[in-house]
Amino acid sequence: MKKFRILGLVLVVGLGFSACGKKELPELDFFCGAAVKVPMDEIVANFEKETGVEVNVIYSGSGNLLSQMEITKRGDVYLCGSPDYVIIGEEKGLLVKGTSRRGTYLVPAIITPKGNPKNITCLEDLAKKGVRFGIGNPETVCLGLYCVELLDYNNLLEKVMPNTVVFAKGCASTANLAVLGKVDAILGWRVFKAWNPEEVELIEIPGERIPRLSYNAIAVGSFVKNRRLADKFINYVLSAEGKKIFKKWGYISDEGEAMKFAAEAKIGGCYKLPDKYFRIIGK
Repeated sequence: MKKFRILGLVLVVGLGFSACGKKELPELDFFCGAAVKVPMDEIVANFEKETGVEVNVIYSGSGNLLSQMEITKRGDVYLCGSPDYVIIGEEKGLLVKGTSRRGTYLVPAIITPKGNPKNITCLEDLAKKGVRFGIGNPETVCLGLYCVELLDYNNLLEKVMPNTVVFAKGCASTANLAVLGKVDAILGWRVFKAWNPEEVELIEIPGERIPRLSYNAIAVGSFVKNRRLADKFINYVLSAEGKKIFKKWGYISDEGEAMKFAAEAKIGGCYKLPDKYFRIIGK
């Protein structure tokens, strides 16, 4: 009997040491703009496989992500579709200043459902009677903010916005408006065509009509748990392997290549929604 009691004690102690000695996988909370969801899913999967790190990805609009970080007090790494939101994040104390780095460049285009049923050929056509226009919510989605700037620059804000039937919650949902035929046209990024090559049409916007090119910015969050791990992940996203995956999905990593679409456009900077925008939509 004594022998069995000793054996039982050894098993219990052994199991205890086994449980205590079990290492938890390192984790990263990654708040990521939906403008890069398609390539980022692949990049994250590769990073997890190579490092054993578990990356918890939250996709949404850039502004929504900052709000979630502020509420939850979480966020090791943040990626947005426009540097505007890095400025906002730093001002709110949600991002570590000086850690922002450029990712891929984003070029605007008009996107329509397959077949272009309303025969949209230019920005002015978005203002035609009967055209259903979709846009990302410019108060929380970087794409939406950028598109308001584009329309404003071309003196079309007052003419096009009354045709808006949907304010989408993020880049992916904006793209889906055209894919599903919920609208006749959206203002989106060129990469939306690469996302859904068989479901949408792309109409080029002349370079002289584009005031600013955007780019994805990635930075360390103020709630970072492991700075070294966060930096390692950012380096991986911006590595040659990461760029290769981005390129496969139509993203541009080289500034010179991006400028070919709009030689005189600014890169980066910040745009604030004008008062007239709120008057137009009745706010």
